[in-house]
Amino acid sequence: MARIDVVAEDLSLDAPVLVEGLPGVGLVGKIVADHLVDAFEMKYYAAVRCEGVPQAAVYRGERSPLRPPVRLHADPDRDLLVLQSDVPVSPSDATGFASCITGWLDANDVTPLYLSGLPDQSDTVPEVYGVSTGEGERLLDEAGIVPPAEGGLVSGPTGALLYRAGQEGLDSVGLIAETNPQFPDPEAARAVLEGGVEPITGIDVDTDALVDQAEEIQDAREQLAQRMQQADDESSQAEPLRMFQ
Repeated sequence: MARIDVVAEDLSLDAPVLVEGLPGVGLVGKIVADHLVDAFEMKYYAAVRCEGVPQAAVYRGERSPLRPPVRLHADPDRDLLVLQSDVPVSPSDATGFASCITGWLDANDVTPLYLSGLPDQSDTVPEVYGVSTGEGERLLDEAGIVPPAEGGLVSGPTGALLYRAGQEGLDSVGLIAETNPQFPDPEAARAVLEGGVEPITGIDVDTDALVDQAEEIQDAREQLAQRMQQADDESSQAEPLRMFQ
C-alpha cells in the first residue's frame, strides 16, 4: 500500500517547508537535499513507500541500520523537511507517486519547494526562476524570484508533483535552475540554495562545501576535454564520447 511511514513521532513540526531532492538534470535537487541533510544534521523522519519507489535497501558507511531509498528528513528547530532520494522514481509511476506525496503534504500543512534543472551549456552564473501553484506566487514575490522569460514544461516525477499540487490547490513553489545537462552541477545547487531556498525559508545555509565541489568537477571536466582532444588527434575513437561535450 502506498504510504509515508513516520518513524520519528517525537519530532514536532509547525507548518514546515519541504525541499524536494529527486534526481534530475544536473542532479540539482539531489545535491541540494544531500547538502541540507548533512549541513543541519537532519533526523531521519519518515520512509516514503509510494508508487515508483524501487524496493531497495540503503546502507551507510560504518552503520548497520538500513534505510529506504526515498525518505524524509526533519529539522524541527527550522521547521524544515527534506525529501532525500538515492534512486530515481519511475516516470511511469510518477502519477501515483505524486498523489501519495501530495496527499501527505496537504494533510500535514507542508509547503513544498520542488526543484528542477533547466539545461544550459553556458559558463555564466546559473539563474534561478520560480513557478507556483496556489498561494506559492506570494512566496516568490516576497523572495524576489522571477518567473522564466520563456514558457516551458517541467516533466518527470517533479513535474507530476507540481501538476498534482495545482490540481489539489496546494500552495507550492517550483524552483528552476539553469544547469549543465551532462554533469552533476553543484554550482547550480548553490544558486538554488542562495537564490531560492534561503530567501523563501529565511534559513541561512553555508554553501562553501558546494563551491569546493564545483571547482573539483570543473577540473575533472577540463581533464576529460583534454583526453578527448588527444584521442581525436591520435585516432577517430573520440566519436563515442561526444555525449559528454
